[in-house]
Amino acid sequence: MALLFLVCAVVGGTILICQFVLTLVGLGGEHGGDFSHDMAHDFAGDAGHDAAGGDTHGADGNDNAASQQHGSSWLFAVISFRTVVAAAAFFGLVGSAAQSAGQPVGVQLLLAVAAGVGAMYGVHWLIRSISRLGTDATLRVKNALGQEGTVYVPIAGSRAQAGKIQLKVQNRLVEYEAVTSTAERLATGTKVRVVGLAGNVLEVEPVKMASVV
Repeated sequence: MALLFLVCAVVGGTILICQFVLTLVGLGGEHGGDFSHDMAHDFAGDAGHDAAGGDTHGADGNDNAASQQHGSSWLFAVISFRTVVAAAAFFGLVGSAAQSAGQPVGVQLLLAVAAGVGAMYGVHWLIRSISRLGTDATLRVKNALGQEGTVYVPIAGSRAQAGKIQLKVQNRLVEYEAVTSTAERLATGTKVRVVGLAGNVLEVEPVKMASVV
């Protein structure tokens, strides 16, 4: 048992530290070691096929199969390379600590398993939280449509030359290149409204013209 705890702690802890270092330098993407999506997809597909092909016991049997499939798929979604490594590391560390404290073998295993499961779900939750934070923080140019802003660098008329405008997008003050189809030149300080997109370049019109249209 002591050897098992030691191997898990050393191997899991070493890989966990390497992953942390690689993440700091930008090489530790989750897609490189995450097999949870494939496992969940394959499992769901196999379970769905088995339920459809082999279950002929009516609606109750189908409901039970669907419930079991959903629960199992959710469980497999938690399993990834990072979560398994974290579980192994904490399993070994807590098990070794319990053994050093003179706890019985049963207690050692119980504490080690609890720590491993907790670490697995904790890392899974942390990864999902960071992913959601990154998604929410991503600035979407399309959200600028219909927003009003102010010309920062003069914009030449008839799309002759791009200028720049400042406006608020997703509660952030941002600056974008902008062009206008109007014949008049839009001077600094002109209030404009975004009416179109051309990649990351916005098409704007003076607010007074947009309101008339």
